[in-house]
Amino acid sequence: MDASRDDTAQEIAAVAARLVVEEGLEYVAAKRRAVKQLGLPARTPLPDNAMLDAAVRGDIAVFCPETQAVELRALRELALLWMDRLQAFRPHLGGAVWHGTATRHSDIYLQLFCEDPKAPEWTLLDHRVEYHPGTVNGWRGEPVEALTLRVRSESLGQWVLVHLMVHDLDDQRGALKPDAQGRKPRGDAAALRRLLAGEVAA
Repeated sequence: MDASRDDTAQEIAAVAARLVVEEGLEYVAAKRRAVKQLGLPARTPLPDNAMLDAAVRGDIAVFCPETQAVELRALRELALLWMDRLQAFRPHLGGAVWHGTATRHSDIYLQLFCEDPKAPEWTLLDHRVEYHPGTVNGWRGEPVEALTLRVRSESLGQWVLVHLMVHDLDDQRGALKPDAQGRKPRGDAAALRRLLAGEVAA
């Protein structure tokens, strides 16, 4: 990457990081909007996720380290509550809440691994939990069925979206492979409890 292209990527990452922190955008959407805000051509090479992740963590460290830590813990506790409720479906937490970059604007993403893909939906219906069905992009870029809940966080004093991404049981093996930075891309309830206890970092 030449110097000018690297400077552009850094500029995109800086703008995208603010969008992630202030609006809870996912990385792909944040990069695309940053390109538009900067008035760059649509085909401008985008920063990779590692560069954006570093920019997000830097942004948090400068502008909101104390508040972000409190908000992250509240979201992790809320995620754990739903993981315990859905333990029959082997829930794993991913995204910003798992990796530690979430703010009060972030959604919670739980991957469920099921022998019967309709089972989580029936469980929600049985417990009269309102949800909205839809699709989101999975970790391989493929469309994945998602059930979205709107749940209350008393700690944050607001509603939070929890996306239940339903996968086949066989997909669990591939879901736990380390990412390009060598990090675990998601974790189960036991791993999340260790994070909350401060034993390890995601």
